[in-house]
Amino acid sequence: MPLSLRQIRLNTKNARDTYERAKHQHFALGAFNIDDQVTLKAVCIAAQKKQAPVLVEVSQGEVDALGLDNVRDMVDNYKQIYGVEMYINLDHSPSVEACKAGIEAGFEFIHIDISQANHDATEEEIINATKEIVEYAKFTGALVESEPHYFGGSSNLHTEKIDYDEIKKTFSTPEGSAHFVSMTGIDTFAVAIGNLHGKYPVPKKLDLDLLQEIRNSIPCHISLHGGSGTPGHYFKSAVEIGATKVNINSDMRVAYRTTLEEQLKANPNEYAVVKLMDKVIDSVAEVVGSKIDMFNSAGKARI
Repeated sequence: MPLSLRQIRLNTKNARDTYERAKHQHFALGAFNIDDQVTLKAVCIAAQKKQAPVLVEVSQGEVDALGLDNVRDMVDNYKQIYGVEMYINLDHSPSVEACKAGIEAGFEFIHIDISQANHDATEEEIINATKEIVEYAKFTGALVESEPHYFGGSSNLHTEKIDYDEIKKTFSTPEGSAHFVSMTGIDTFAVAIGNLHGKYPVPKKLDLDLLQEIRNSIPCHISLHGGSGTPGHYFKSAVEIGATKVNINSDMRVAYRTTLEEQLKANPNEYAVVKLMDKVIDSVAEVVGSKIDMFNSAGKARI
């Protein structure tokens, strides 16, 4: 059932309040991608166990598969069933129109990423589109996130090593971050300090000194994309510095697929796949719970 505008605005107010608590109490909201009901249930189980506020998020591929309104309804149903503090983030939404649809569906967090669809988009094009969504989001109070350029990698299991010399060319700078935030009025800046989408055969390395410089240069929230495959000590330090949102996807997908393959192999005559999903849910929930601990968000839920 669609939410009323009053309820949407209450949800976004609560989201803003929790986000501000995260900044002042030095914890981060985990933003966990959901592919289906199984991953949503796993996030809820972990959030309930840890008493942590969480975001679940869908990018355009999941939106195409599940539908904005269906995601909204599923999240609302599971929030009630599990009694958790949970919000929805529209992740890497590639167009102004798609972002507006997410706002109208009642999503509390909106990430506009024009460069996702057009890697060669100019900073001016990105700023103009972001400003339009910041203005549009005022109708519901949704929080808007953006960045000034394309963010590399993909939410998959990669076999190549990370070319840090190459990705350093796209690192955020304090001056560039401050300019982009002041020009757009965003709530959250998606920083690039060594984080990279996907899971790689080598651990990721974050430039925490650069993160501190950027934290000192901008007033808004900071998010870390591409959190999978990052050693936990980086998260703990980043949260203490002031990162308030961390995105996790590939670690969950690897746990999901690996466990499902094990269950299929162990049960070759079972064709009701739903009967094999309990261990998959447990495996994904374990990943989510471990990240919640790293983000210092356990025990921070308001329910």
